Amino acid sequence: MTDKQVKRLALGGVMAALVFVMTYLPKVPVPVTGGYVHLGDGMIFLAAMLLGPMGAAAAAVGSALSDLVGGYMTYLIPTFLIKGAMALVAWKLYKPGNWLRTAIAFIIAETVMVAGYFAFEAVLYGVPAALGAVGPNAIQGLAGVIVGLLCYTLVPRLKSIIK
Repeated sequence: MTDKQVKRLALGGVMAALVFVMTYLPKVPVPVTGGYVHLGDGMIFLAAMLLGPMGAAAAAVGSALSDLVGGYMTYLIPTFLIKGAMALVAWKLYKPGNWLRTAIAFIIAETVMVAGYFAFEAVLYGVPAALGAVGPNAIQGLAGVIVGLLCYTLVPRLKSIIK
């Protein structure tokens, strides 16, 4: 393994840990599904901006780890898939130096998250309960977009530090 690959792998681990911490600690419960609203999505966007497609692995692992530690075993695999897909969408649509396109990328990625959890929860709890979770998931998505855009301003500086 080259030095650059080791650094990238280490950064992936750090980003997975950051996603986990920001998902696990500051959370607001959602009684309808027993889930919670958190700030981890902003770190998913940071991972996508810093790591490219490898950010999807950090997003999936960090988010799923939060479900594992938090006792949300039913959500473990859906979270892994949904958050990984969210990061891939954000990375694919994100454009460095273009704030508006980045904001749109993050909004589309959060739409993937809301739709993914709606589909899973509709099967698990029924459509009415899944619809009840759309609002809290959208609020979480909005928080993720805001945190992600705040991180967007830091990315050039972080990339220069990483190199």
